[in-house]
Amino acid sequence: MMPPINQFKRFDVRALLARGVEPFPEIHKRVTALKPGEGLIVVAPFLPSPLVEKLSGEGFASKVEPGGGGDWLVYFWPETA
Repeated sequence: MMPPINQFKRFDVRALLARGVEPFPEIHKRVTALKPGEGLIVVAPFLPSPLVEKLSGEGFASKVEPGGGGDWLVYFWPETA
C-alpha cells in the first residue's frame, strides 16, 4: 500500500540530467535508505521506464503520473511482504 503523501521525500533529477550526470546512483542511495512507510518522489523530464523496472526488481512499488510542463513524477516506496 502506498504511504501517505506527506511521508514522501522529493528528489528533482532535472538539474543533474541537464549537466549530463547520471542520477541513478543518487536515486538508488535514497530509495534504499527508505524505511517502511516512507517514499521517494523522483521528478524527471521524461518517463524513466528503465528506472521503474530496475527498482521494481529490487522490491520497490511505484506509481507514475505526469507532472507539469512535460515532466514526470515517479513515486517509489518499499513493497511490504
